[in-house]
Amino acid sequence: MKNLLLIIAVCFSCQISTAQNLYFPPTTGNTWDTISPLQLGWCPAKIDTLIQFLENENTKAFLVLQDGKIVIEHYYDNFNQNNLWYWASAGKSLTAFLTGLAQEQNYLSITDTTSDYLGLGWTSCSPAEEEKITILNQLTMTTGLDDTWGGNSDCIDDTCLFYEADAGTRWAYHNAPYTLVEQVVANAVGTTYNQWTNNTIEAQTGMSGLWIKLGYNNIYWSTPRDMARFGLLMLNNGVWDTDTVMHDQAYLNDMITTSQNLNSSYGFLWWLN
Repeated sequence: MKNLLLIIAVCFSCQISTAQNLYFPPTTGNTWDTISPLQLGWCPAKIDTLIQFLENENTKAFLVLQDGKIVIEHYYDNFNQNNLWYWASAGKSLTAFLTGLAQEQNYLSITDTTSDYLGLGWTSCSPAEEEKITILNQLTMTTGLDDTWGGNSDCIDDTCLFYEADAGTRWAYHNAPYTLVEQVVANAVGTTYNQWTNNTIEAQTGMSGLWIKLGYNNIYWSTPRDMARFGLLMLNNGVWDTDTVMHDQAYLNDMITTSQNLNSSYGFLWWLN
């Protein structure tokens, strides 16, 4: 359910949209063009059934875009379009995009060893084992670190990060190495992670979210419409209206296709199934 809003915003279309017919809302203010389900020939009764199902599943917000325009926008439980909600693991996809922008601007290369940006000893591995871990391994969940040690896969302390296998030889959904990508990027670009997000994505698209530390995790919070903006940006291959946010189409394509031979359903911090 955490990814539902983004998935719907990107994929719930009757046909594949192109840059020529996509609508992009202004980057300031609340204006966002709409189109009615009836204009699209959608079935009102089935929409009502879906809306009720989502309420039963404790949904906070539900948006459907067609060619960038809002077709359905529904809020539940006193939630509204200005309220913030956390992206949970959907924030991983945003981090993958932000990492690509850091590489595009020559602050880092994803083939760099992670120790170049976090320093030696960021894990409890031997120096040789740690040196094998790259940013790419973090993006693809192939660091080889033990994701079960201590029963807390979120812990980013060096005392929680132990060797399990050589980097690139084992896939495991492990939050800690992902969270550390944010420190890698911040150290590489020389700003806070929130500043980097604002400078490279939010200002260009009108998003206005915020990364907030919760325990070991760094969670992105935004309005539902902000999440829809990111979905629209991805739908248009990293271009917002006439503003190209990500020029590196090779990275963008790698991000959303199978990234290794251990789990074909995973790209760069991006589920493909």
